Amino acid sequence: MQIRSPNRQPSGDTTLDFPPLLDGNYSPWQWPEPPFAWRFERPTGERVEPCRIDTRSGGVVDGEMLAIDADAARIHVRMSAAGSPLSLPFSQFYRLTLTTPLQPIARAPGAPVERLPAAAQEREVCAVLADGTELVTRSAGHVEDGWGLFLFPPVDVDRSLLRQFLPRGAWRELRFGPSAEEIAMKHWIADPGVLLDALDRQMSAPVLPLGEALLHLGLVTPQQIDAMLARQSPERPLGLGEMLVGAGLLSRGDLQTAFGHKMGCPLVDLMRFPIDPAAARRLSLRTVVMQRALPIMVDGQRLVVAVDRLSRVANLSTLQALAGMTIVPVMVRKAQLRVALTALVQQDVWSQAVPAQVAGMLDTLN
Repeated sequence: MQIRSPNRQPSGDTTLDFPPLLDGNYSPWQWPEPPFAWRFERPTGERVEPCRIDTRSGGVVDGEMLAIDADAARIHVRMSAAGSPLSLPFSQFYRLTLTTPLQPIARAPGAPVERLPAAAQEREVCAVLADGTELVTRSAGHVEDGWGLFLFPPVDVDRSLLRQFLPRGAWRELRFGPSAEEIAMKHWIADPGVLLDALDRQMSAPVLPLGEALLHLGLVTPQQIDAMLARQSPERPLGLGEMLVGAGLLSRGDLQTAFGHKMGCPLVDLMRFPIDPAAARRLSLRTVVMQRALPIMVDGQRLVVAVDRLSRVANLSTLQALAGMTIVPVMVRKAQLRVALTALVQQDVWSQAVPAQVAGMLDTLN
């Protein structure tokens, strides 16, 4: 038995009260899956998991978990492959960690690794333990039930997840911080008046560092940026954006959106922003879909147009001639632009027949 005391004062206790079990028959029990869409390799074969147990006495025990008996509020473990099964009440520990990470499902050779949706799911979790100390970690989602709290700390730059269990009674308060996407919400505009104010301030807006722009957009987490910066080297002087794209943490389209925000272009949340039908009618449906530029608001002689990447701004001079108005670009997410264009095609706000080939253009939105 190995006992350590990280982050807590040693109590001098080097033993635990583990009553031996009478037999090795355990009721079937399934560890909760991460509460979001992510394909991972499911453990097969014998249900024995290497584990680490943080005890309430301040020690850390490494062993193997055999089962959880939730009804009896106990875990069944052994200290080694040859050791006897032992039973530990929930009341004797505050955290159980399965130390073998969940890995993404195997992909075809050369295909990118499926990444965790860290920006949307990962957040800080603070558990105030029964003795008043705080256990602070990060988790990609959580599951809480009558037995306790199940957490999923990300490892290996968002390619895999650990599994942790905090039994109910081990903590007296839980606090969940915001995800990167939730933090970014304050930067995404949903009100026309707020957008006009942002456009007025645009000329004097400072040029942001790319990392700050990415965080404003909720596209990555601070931990992902730190991991990429730590990998930079003089021998391979790649920029932060290219490193994130190369690692599969960021799409090139989202990188272009971040460049637009970096240069001061306002961010609009198309899912909440009220699109003005009069603005939409200033351009034909074919033009809007081909240019990937959606008119959303009229302000005097200005037509505010939503684009999903900075490279589209260069093509807006054509739109200015067609609309007979000054074109003002704002940035939106690519996925939201696609949804909005699909909705407009279906509603036919241009009050004209929509050719089938125009609707088919949406399939090529990239």
